[in-house]
Amino acid sequence: MTKALLGSIVVSLFLVGCHHSQRLARRDVVSTQKLIGLQFSKSEIDTMLPYLQDNRKGYDSMRKYKLSNDVAPAVLFSPKPSSFEWKKRDRQCEWQVKPIELPDNTHEIAFLPVNELAYLIKQKKITSTALTRIYLDRLKQFGDTLKTVVTITESLALQQAAQADEEIAQGKYRGLLHGIPYGIKDLFAVPGYKTTWGAEPYQQQVINAKAEVVQRLEDAGAVLVAKLTTGALARGDVWFGGKTKNPWDLKQGASGSSAGSASATAAGLVPFAIGTETLGSVLSPSARCGVTGLRPTFGAISRDGCMTLSWSMDKVGVIARSAQDCALVFHAIKGSNGKKLSDQALDYEFGFKPRPNLKDLKIGYFKKMFDKDTTVTRKIDSVALQVLRQLGAQLVEVEMPDSIPFDAFDIILRAEAGSFFDQLVRSHQDRLMSEQDKGSRANSLRQARFISAVEYLQANRFRKVLIEKFNQIVSGFDVLIAPANGRNISLATNLTGHPAMAIPNGFDKKGRPTSITFIGNLYDEAPLLEAAYLFQQNTEWEERHPKIFFEK
Repeated sequence: MTKALLGSIVVSLFLVGCHHSQRLARRDVVSTQKLIGLQFSKSEIDTMLPYLQDNRKGYDSMRKYKLSNDVAPAVLFSPKPSSFEWKKRDRQCEWQVKPIELPDNTHEIAFLPVNELAYLIKQKKITSTALTRIYLDRLKQFGDTLKTVVTITESLALQQAAQADEEIAQGKYRGLLHGIPYGIKDLFAVPGYKTTWGAEPYQQQVINAKAEVVQRLEDAGAVLVAKLTTGALARGDVWFGGKTKNPWDLKQGASGSSAGSASATAAGLVPFAIGTETLGSVLSPSARCGVTGLRPTFGAISRDGCMTLSWSMDKVGVIARSAQDCALVFHAIKGSNGKKLSDQALDYEFGFKPRPNLKDLKIGYFKKMFDKDTTVTRKIDSVALQVLRQLGAQLVEVEMPDSIPFDAFDIILRAEAGSFFDQLVRSHQDRLMSEQDKGSRANSLRQARFISAVEYLQANRFRKVLIEKFNQIVSGFDVLIAPANGRNISLATNLTGHPAMAIPNGFDKKGRPTSITFIGNLYDEAPLLEAAYLFQQNTEWEERHPKIFFEK
């Protein structure tokens, strides 16, 4: 019997709410056996009891101290497989900036992509202040309708916009994001504003720090106009203010915890927004709301100043109108601030250079997943695949790794979230959250207390197997193509840390957007973004907007 296994037994049940003076009895261990799927003899249990009691004293001793949010476990996750090799790429960025005239209507301006807004600002056809006021007005007009805004940062926005106008007038142009408004998921700390994490227990929380992503966008001259909704503690689209809506269908939720970022971008309340993903929270709402979402490689963007859900799975992502917009923002915010090893962000080169065709890229696709789809999206996806072929792609069939226990992997996220929100559950403030059903975050955090340390580590060992097997597949290609709801695609790539994108590719029978997924190699977002850019240059789906918000 190992010490780790003995400790895991008591972790499974006795971590919740008991005082250290309570003695453990044989019946406590007998009951716990049912949870962990093991059975010990009477004499083995009697031998264990003193050991388990000592473990309980250790747990109680930890609870006398408070950990700050920025303390991560002394175990760092790396998505790199064995014998990892960096891809050699052209590291130059060649942004396509489209010259345009200033539209007559503010709603047309609101839906322009970043590169066109940047042209208008640089050419002094519109000021950052005027543009910022357009988005502030739209946030006020439509924020309640969509349930997509937590806080409008008006005073900060107007201050940043005025500074941008002054600098540009003096010839101090910082780049394509200079003077461009944006929104950010309310998991990120911004000085002077509440950071609510979307949950009732944290409605009044103010974190007097500036998230690294916020700082980098500020350095690029971008203008923060709003903190946008997140599903409670980064789960789903329900927060303490209600359910964030899909702008294409107000009867439908926006999906995923970056719901506010996707919904606001799709409705023209911001040109782009920052979200996060642990298990689908950038790709899913982007697909639902018909916008382009980039979830980069694990560790590509600093999470400093952002709520933790899972230290080994959380990623910062970009939601925008187009692939090039995502590339622009990613280029500005990627990399480490060098302050914290636990932040796990890496500095590596990135270049974006539009291609004339896809002939030079090796592209694989999950053919069986596409073939198994019996919904209307199968025909839509087949058209998208045909567009890729017309652009020169030679699509090669690939399959997901086999002999992988996918059903076990949710243990990793739930155990790590349970650790971060330890105090919330022990104080029973989780009971303040509006959602308390089986699928709620509150319920997930409570049951996390019954995951044994052994099973958590076993799941991570199988995760290592998945990393090796999946990398063997993707490393032979530049891009992989999958259905938006391909079985285990989101789970697998979030576990392995590979970058992925949600690309709009049509509409269903109810007029709601559909999407397709592009997947790339670790630390190699450029081919992914370049392929998506070329696809969008030859389709028009990213240019469609929900009428109710475009015509008002």
